[in-house]
Amino acid sequence: MSPVRALSAATALLTGLLSVAACGISPTDVQDRGNAPTVKVPPPSKTIYLVRDGDLALEPANVRSDSVEDLLKALFAASAQPLGDLDTALRSFTYLKSEDSLNPVQRDEIRLPRTSTLTVYISGEGTLSKLGKAQIVCTAQQEVAFELVKIVRQNANRPSKSEGRYTCGELK
Repeated sequence: MSPVRALSAATALLTGLLSVAACGISPTDVQDRGNAPTVKVPPPSKTIYLVRDGDLALEPANVRSDSVEDLLKALFAASAQPLGDLDTALRSFTYLKSEDSLNPVQRDEIRLPRTSTLTVYISGEGTLSKLGKAQIVCTAQQEVAFELVKIVRQNANRPSKSEGRYTCGELK
């Protein structure tokens, strides 16, 4: 036998032995086994404080994001919705905006736990009750970075009026 033929025969024999001894499983074609596993992620769902039987009640609120701004918007929007056995002490008030006392996080800055005061601006007539203040403050303080929540009332043709600085614990 020629050396080239002997080398070819040895290569064929070795290839055959390797395929048999590799793992003992013969190769198959691709098989369809159904759809790939997927996960359905629900929209963010956070909570707001409403009133049940004269006390604060933590209730779910479907919001676009979990930001304090969106939670406060949802809290005040609840005044215009049927609430069933729930109520709100904020019916005659409107949420305007909120401002954090810290500078915004810079683009590449690492977000570290901080404490600050959140100022919530509202408008409306009448007296803001302790329960109404508690709804605002306790909803905002779900974000642990806010040590205090200051409520400021702004009405047209009148100077702004501070409703005070609070923590949820002192209003509950």
